[in-house]
Amino acid sequence: MIDLKALRDDPARFRDGCARKGVAVDLDRVLALDAQKRQHQTRAQELKAEQNRVAKESGPQIGRLQGQLKSAQGPERDRLAAEIDALKARPAALKAEISDLETRVNAIEPELAALLLTVPQPPDQDVPVGKGSEDNIEIRRWNPPGFDSRAGFAASRGFNPKTHLDLVRDLGLADFERGVKIGGTRHYVLTGDGARLQHAILRYAHDFMVDRHGFTPLTVPVLVREEMMVGTGFFPAGREQAYHIEEVRRGGGYDVFLTGTGEVSLMGFHQDEILDEAALPLKYVTVSTCFRREAGAAGKDTAGLYRIHQFEKVEQVVICRADEAESRAWHARMIGFVEELLQSLGLPYRLLQCCTGDLGVKNADMVDIECFMPGRGEPGPDGRPRGAYGETHSASRLYDYQCRRLNMRYRPGGAGGQGPTVVCHSLNNTVAASPRILIPLLEIHQNADGSVSIPGPLRPFMGGRERLG
Repeated sequence: MIDLKALRDDPARFRDGCARKGVAVDLDRVLALDAQKRQHQTRAQELKAEQNRVAKESGPQIGRLQGQLKSAQGPERDRLAAEIDALKARPAALKAEISDLETRVNAIEPELAALLLTVPQPPDQDVPVGKGSEDNIEIRRWNPPGFDSRAGFAASRGFNPKTHLDLVRDLGLADFERGVKIGGTRHYVLTGDGARLQHAILRYAHDFMVDRHGFTPLTVPVLVREEMMVGTGFFPAGREQAYHIEEVRRGGGYDVFLTGTGEVSLMGFHQDEILDEAALPLKYVTVSTCFRREAGAAGKDTAGLYRIHQFEKVEQVVICRADEAESRAWHARMIGFVEELLQSLGLPYRLLQCCTGDLGVKNADMVDIECFMPGRGEPGPDGRPRGAYGETHSASRLYDYQCRRLNMRYRPGGAGGQGPTVVCHSLNNTVAASPRILIPLLEIHQNADGSVSIPGPLRPFMGGRERLG
């Protein structure tokens, strides 16, 4: 959620942000409702002050006038009686006027709150302007020794690659037909070494963040209340992507939603808390099952492990002080952690700077990391895929957008500090998402004989084996 004061002070910045992100929001209506609400609140505060003054002064005044009334005659007596009645009626009139103003404020708040949830965070000025993912800009790429993604797999390795679909079939790593039988379209079952390889990459990525980079591991719920989805910015814009469990309709206390990323629960962990500044930054990592409806993805990547409804993900989250330079530094570091991980696994990748139209409502900046997958892309003259990059990671810088929604703050100077609290900043990035990461892992490390070499860091989790097949 944006800072409403910042919108009042600089509405042009937010109008520009909406335009650059391609998000239509009636900011004039937001500002008008906000002005009405503040006007009513100001008047109510004035009347409450008068109410307090009247409560202190009216008693002695009424007593004095009643004393005068005893000896008054004729018109003077009528005037004093009327003045006494007016003084007695004033508290009730003030109370009624205050109640009316509070009713008006309460009538404004739902619409204002709903509109505020739709106002996107303005993208940083150094984010390139664009309409969608086709306008993203490559920052850099990395290839392991002896591999050139521009030349392609066959030119680099000397043989034509199999796709991951061929490899999982030939090596018995997955069963798609039975997965669909069990769960419907876009479901799968990893079998044998396929299941072991997924556990290996998840365990390696988790321990990599904990042991090498000092992140605190958490296990978190994947069923969450709606306020967690709203608080982390996944609702209202992404509601169609979430699985909704209607507990209220079935007699439960509240509905819940299946999360599409561990970020939701990691961020919700400190909702409505005032944190100790000395404890910042907080660095959390989790392994969680994730669920996405893939609404709007009909016909896209329907075969294989790329676009499915259920997957496992290692997610990293950082909560830091409200400082743009610190947020930017953490963004770079979190991307660096993933680059280090991918390089240790020998997976070629590239970094993409997302344009304004591809950021989504909550991000001030986002960098995607895509791994090269030989089995993707348009077919060449021989009918084989040319190879293409596919997104495997997404690193987001959100400043105070999520933390403001979640009411997550810190007090400068620690628990004994003075002054107002400050809204925290937050960042997140994928560490590894499987089974999608298995696609480049299998396709890049395949051998001419149909086997797949297991990268060194994963071998301890695979019983010391060096290859599959």
